[in-house]
Amino acid sequence: MSSASKQKNVAGNVLATFNKSALTLAVLAATSAPFASAQSIPAPVDKAYPGTIVLDVDATNLDQKIFKIHERIPVSAGQLTLFYPQWLPGHHSPSGPLTQLGGLLITGNGKAIEWKRDPVEMYAFHLDIPEGVKFIDADYQFLSPVEGNQGRITATQEIVGVQWNAVVLYPAGYYARDINYKVNLTLPNEWKFGTALELEKQVGAQAQFKLTDLDQLVDSPLFAGKYFKRIDLDPGAKVPVFLNLVADNAAALEAKPEQIELHRTLVQQAYKLYGSQHYVHYDFLLSLSDEFSGIGLEHHQSSENGVKSNYFTEWNKAWGARGLLPHEFTHSWDGKFRRPADLWTPNFNVPMQDSLLWVYEGQTQYWGEVLAARSGLQTVEQVRDSLAAVAATYDARVGRTWRALQDTTNMPIISQRGPLAWVSWQRPEDYYSEGQLIWLDVDTKIRELSGEQKSLNDFAKAFFGVENGRNVALTYTFEDVVQTLNGIQAYDWAKFLRTRLDEHAKEGPKDGLTRGGWKLVYTEERSEATKMMEDERHVTDLTYSLGFSIGKEGRLDNVTWGGLAFKKGLTNGATLVAVNGRSFKPELIKEAIKAAKTSKEPVELLIKKDDRYRTYSFDYHEGLKYPHLVRIEGTPDRLTEILQPLK
Repeated sequence: MSSASKQKNVAGNVLATFNKSALTLAVLAATSAPFASAQSIPAPVDKAYPGTIVLDVDATNLDQKIFKIHERIPVSAGQLTLFYPQWLPGHHSPSGPLTQLGGLLITGNGKAIEWKRDPVEMYAFHLDIPEGVKFIDADYQFLSPVEGNQGRITATQEIVGVQWNAVVLYPAGYYARDINYKVNLTLPNEWKFGTALELEKQVGAQAQFKLTDLDQLVDSPLFAGKYFKRIDLDPGAKVPVFLNLVADNAAALEAKPEQIELHRTLVQQAYKLYGSQHYVHYDFLLSLSDEFSGIGLEHHQSSENGVKSNYFTEWNKAWGARGLLPHEFTHSWDGKFRRPADLWTPNFNVPMQDSLLWVYEGQTQYWGEVLAARSGLQTVEQVRDSLAAVAATYDARVGRTWRALQDTTNMPIISQRGPLAWVSWQRPEDYYSEGQLIWLDVDTKIRELSGEQKSLNDFAKAFFGVENGRNVALTYTFEDVVQTLNGIQAYDWAKFLRTRLDEHAKEGPKDGLTRGGWKLVYTEERSEATKMMEDERHVTDLTYSLGFSIGKEGRLDNVTWGGLAFKKGLTNGATLVAVNGRSFKPELIKEAIKAAKTSKEPVELLIKKDDRYRTYSFDYHEGLKYPHLVRIEGTPDRLTEILQPLK
């Protein structure tokens, strides 16, 4: 494929070419003299890269959060292209932190070798290797964010997180699995760490890891800390599972035995569900911190999980965070082992496609909450309240009228998870939670059709439980999902799924709830899920009454497209100053909405937007509204049955 174009005030022609893998697009431009033809980027081939790359990472500069890196790469004379990973597994997007790569200097035989960035593929660096050079040495830094607006905080005085994709360069032209690395990591003295990488030996503050390929390396991040604890979640098992804890302080590590027992139950319930293991050992990496940024990122033999420091110490208050580990653990089967065919790529600079994220993430969201209940990490009532919140969200997600759920699978690439002005209209990554409702729909439909003899449990075992012990990806297509469903219970599953993925219905998909024996209602009382969300995020949720939520310092957030506030011209970012003539407080606006239910007087809000103040009058008299699920009398309670532990 080729194209040509002209640019104003640019001398010479602009030449564009794609190689076989669509990786290389060279755009040549100059303001005076024509620019020489750019070096092409070789397409990846499935053959061994000659030699082993040595990667040394020094993560001891905690004051400035700078990781110092040295990489020695075997080479031969001629053209070479080095990649910085761009398309990241689990991110589903070209989100490699290229802006945080700094100071790149490359030498061979002690002499500098100049690199040139590709003019279009910004993650590619071209070099011309002189004769006689057998190795090149690359020295550079990963400039870890020092403030939250620069990205995730991955280094504090007590915790360091190393995502190897952020600190590695690799040669283009090869599958990632065919490039071998010997990795050494230097940490502060006395620190301990958790990772799925196999340790070869520890020499002082340096950890030396066994030989691994680039696929496994990028898929095996590391959490290290001054305060560290490792807990065996499956004692005596041939395939161990570890909970690796890092924390801001020693007190945050103190988990009660009954709390750990629930995490052990999670492992056993997952095994009963999937009937397989697809790792040599599995490592939960869990940070308990108010400074190290939160995260939930899946890997095949581990997961990165970040929660607040009160995860164990304020157990009842922090229950919402306990859905994280079941979700990420499920990804070892759904997403990492069974992987969408169009999402799998040979290396980290070939574009991904996300069309099946409603399985990868949507079904994982479903199983994550089911396993949270089955393990006891969350109660059945808490999970049910969370489902009510999800169902209500998609009833108010008016963007469904123009944008199908299927198209939201493109959002990681389109938005790279940046903020949206009109969430209810633009639709963010709805394949997660709307996808969850679709899989509840599938589960209850199988149960209904089979006379309660079959369920989505059977699909999980048939689809994810194959090839027990295999720890490399096994890809699938839409047709594979449909075929497996039909093997469990005959039905027109292709039409069933495509209808829900492609429809433009005004209301969210609630058939699974109804068939599960429950319906969505709204009352003036907050559910436990709403209370937890408001307390954790410091918000006042008025989505289903006035059509917005209120954040810190009275800031309006999530103004609902088409809602009362929207119709009055309000947007996110405005500040609520006063309610009915009194200074704003969360309890004051709730009292005003309650009082208006038995009054003809409107609720008056003084709102500041930019440098202007204006009073808005809400003629609203329906009271506070919060979502709940209530039983449909005389129907099977399939939802409660789904959330029961497997025997």
